Amino acid sequence: MPQILQQIPLGGIGLVVGSILTVIGLGAYFADMPTLNLAGFFYGIPLLLGGLALKAAELPPVPWTQPTPPEVIALRTQATPTQKQIRQEVTRYRYGEKVHLGAALERLKLGNTDQEWPVLAGIHEEVRDHHYTLVLTFDSPDVAFTTWQEKAEKLTNFFGPDIKVALHQTQDEWIELALLSTRSLA
Repeated sequence: MPQILQQIPLGGIGLVVGSILTVIGLGAYFADMPTLNLAGFFYGIPLLLGGLALKAAELPPVPWTQPTPPEVIALRTQATPTQKQIRQEVTRYRYGEKVHLGAALERLKLGNTDQEWPVLAGIHEEVRDHHYTLVLTFDSPDVAFTTWQEKAEKLTNFFGPDIKVALHQTQDEWIELALLSTRSLA
């Protein structure tokens, strides 16, 4: 159930509920119903403003680029804590962040400013060499593939124990970062 709640945009809920309560308060004002008017405005306007603020700071979940086959789901027991955390974090709404994995991109120095950072455009899971693999697809117009390749060892160390990193350039500006678990089945 909590996974489902993470897929719901809080900004949208605030906008809808706040709008409804504000309209009810406005209608109550014209209908000379002071208690309902006060309640509608007292709760509706702050919810509406909060919803607008959340909507402005909203970072939507990264889309799945392909469905996860059952054999990959069975291999999720091999997933490292880092892979699990990445999968959970990028597939839910985030607030107040410019890009998914921004802190990681900054620490890895993949771009000098947040405008130059690669943008995580898709995610999927697959099996490579009989191991669970989480594949992150980045739109990377400002960071060349050679820069990614130079940082391969740093990427492996960053994403941490029991992970092997594989890089692949799918198109001119598109980079696939595959995080292959080196764990055996638990």
